[in-house]
Amino acid sequence: MKAILALEDGTIFHGNSFGVNGEIIGEIVFNTGMTGYQEVLTDASYCGQIVTMTYPLIGNYGVNFEDIESAKPQVRGFIVRELCKTPSNWRSIETLNEYLKRNNIIGIEGIDTRALTRILRNKGTMKGIISTNPNFNLNSKMDEIKAYEIKNPVEQVTTKEVLHYPGDGLKVAVIDYGIKQNIVRSLLKRGCEVHVFPAWVKVDEILAINPDGIMLTNGPGDPKDCKVQIETIKALLGKKPIFGICLGHQLTALANNADTEKLKYGHRGCNHPVKDLKKDKTYITSQNHGYTIIEDTLDKSRMEISHVNMNDGTIEGVKYKDMPVFTVQFHPEAAPGPTDTAYLFDEFIEMMKNNKACS
Repeated sequence: MKAILALEDGTIFHGNSFGVNGEIIGEIVFNTGMTGYQEVLTDASYCGQIVTMTYPLIGNYGVNFEDIESAKPQVRGFIVRELCKTPSNWRSIETLNEYLKRNNIIGIEGIDTRALTRILRNKGTMKGIISTNPNFNLNSKMDEIKAYEIKNPVEQVTTKEVLHYPGDGLKVAVIDYGIKQNIVRSLLKRGCEVHVFPAWVKVDEILAINPDGIMLTNGPGDPKDCKVQIETIKALLGKKPIFGICLGHQLTALANNADTEKLKYGHRGCNHPVKDLKKDKTYITSQNHGYTIIEDTLDKSRMEISHVNMNDGTIEGVKYKDMPVFTVQFHPEAAPGPTDTAYLFDEFIEMMKNNKACS
């Protein structure tokens, strides 16, 4: 079926639909990963967004049960240059088209994704609509497109109940702002006992289990909207070792009176170079975020930049000098992408052990 992608600047792309038919409005972003479309679709950090894959052929290895980061697709829509209709992989259980259709997600293929990406890079991330309505009229939809907002995305994607994963090692309390399952897998792999709490968890609930450390996860939306979560982090600072990833990184900075701002088009993909300043070594990282910490707002007497983005110089990591806390903007758990920075989970383990030995 014919489909249309329209941007809030008036640009229109014509293509063909896959997944379900219908109409959906969202924030249009792009991901530069060559593989990992299934992890991208199920990454809760994409809640409220329509994702464009810059790699031209998507769906060639189908869909399986192993490579998912949450229970269902979290994107509002999916944009590809060419959809593979006959995937070939021994783990594949269904096609990408079947998967999106089963989960009620609208997709569009056959458009010039390079041209779309150039527009987003030049003008910045913008809102848009995918429609299969044969009588679609952009003028009648423009006010609705421009008025679209991603409302309370963390509340939409967080766990609704406490989850417990047994382990023989250190006990970690994880606050779920939109967790990727590979964060849990990475902790379990290191023997940790993991308790995953909803984003609105109270401080007393976390301290009641007497964790050895606290993990703050990735998640969607503007970090400044998470006022309750910021206050919770403020109350936890200094009480237990903390490791924050992505949104958890931003919220920790806000809890320490730093500030954040929206990037022009964000960092999304699994090929972003980041330098670890202490190791004087650059790693390729997986990323998915649209906001960054403003360097000039850091209290340099307490907060030290540990990692920087080698493409645009933005902050990718902060180490706190006066307490056992460190955070990173990228995804050391990968999924998809390289596991070059998985060493940060080992550093978190060491930090928890050292804190436990001193207490």
